[in-house]
Amino acid sequence: MYNFELSAFGDEINANITEQMNVLERNGVKFIELRGINGVNISDWKPKEFKEIINQMKSRGFGVSSLGSPIGKIGINDDFKGHLDKFKNTLDLAAVANTAYIRMFSFYMPQNECEKYREKVLERWNKFVEAAKGYNVTLLHENEHGIYGESAKNCLDLIKTLNSDKVKAVFDPANFTIDGHDTIEAFELLKDYSVYFHIKDAKKAEHRVVPSGEGDGNLKYLINSLKERDFNGFLSLEPHLATGDISVGGDALFEIALNALRKLI
Repeated sequence: MYNFELSAFGDEINANITEQMNVLERNGVKFIELRGINGVNISDWKPKEFKEIINQMKSRGFGVSSLGSPIGKIGINDDFKGHLDKFKNTLDLAAVANTAYIRMFSFYMPQNECEKYREKVLERWNKFVEAAKGYNVTLLHENEHGIYGESAKNCLDLIKTLNSDKVKAVFDPANFTIDGHDTIEAFELLKDYSVYFHIKDAKKAEHRVVPSGEGDGNLKYLINSLKERDFNGFLSLEPHLATGDISVGGDALFEIALNALRKLI
């Protein structure tokens, strides 16, 4: 039997963590994918101060579904040492949050040069995997425009080549759609490795994010497929319905996105 646990990027509601919880609580969502907290990116927090945030969340019955980190969201030729240090700090934060997942990326590529930099991507990811040993956490690779793992084919290549239980996929249908990829084909390639889902839909021709079920991302197909597979895990809302700063979407736009998802479920 499937079980969908709903989560959300609270920073799309408000920068302030208390306001994020207020809106989510009112809407019956008790998990947050932490990305921006009081205007500070998740990976820039230090464990001691971050523990205070986690205690606030626990006191209100909230859990952390994942850390929505920016790790891997730099150029493949950018300095890696400092970035690896940031990742190691993020591992410590994941332990404080008692979350099983860290969202990550596979580095921005010079245009049309993915194959050239494949080995460098794998080398860097192997260092992530090595650093994560001893932590009870799974590294979730997200498909994203312009990175090595923009296509499902390259996402699959990364995960299968690394061949680590610590590396799985977070599936983002809107990102695939905007980049011109068929989400059904992508899902069929990645379904055995996708353990976490970002929920947003998109209009392919307009390169615009829309509520779930209103775009070309085949969200209904994906939800039904997860039901058939008895999926037990997180559907994390990342509405992107606001223009400009993603942290000023407010509760009204979040509720539109949430209601659209609930109709599909």
